[in-house]
Amino acid sequence: MARGWESKSVEQQQEERAEERQGKRPPISPEQQERNRKREGLLLSRERLTQQLHAATAPRHRLMLEQSIAELDKQLSYLQ
Repeated sequence: MARGWESKSVEQQQEERAEERQGKRPPISPEQQERNRKREGLLLSRERLTQQLHAATAPRHRLMLEQSIAELDKQLSYLQ
């Protein structure tokens, strides 16, 4: 029974902290939310391609991955 009470307490604390955070930050516009989502997606894609680049051995495949990473970097620069 102690575990149940403990987890409720932790859950309640997390909810309180989430409410505090929401109160401190100004609301984000839908355009900024979309921009943030796109940026996060690009960063995840870049991370995946970087991992593939480290494992790639074929020169043409490495070149393709490097070009793809460069394109993602270009897109990320537009979002900043």
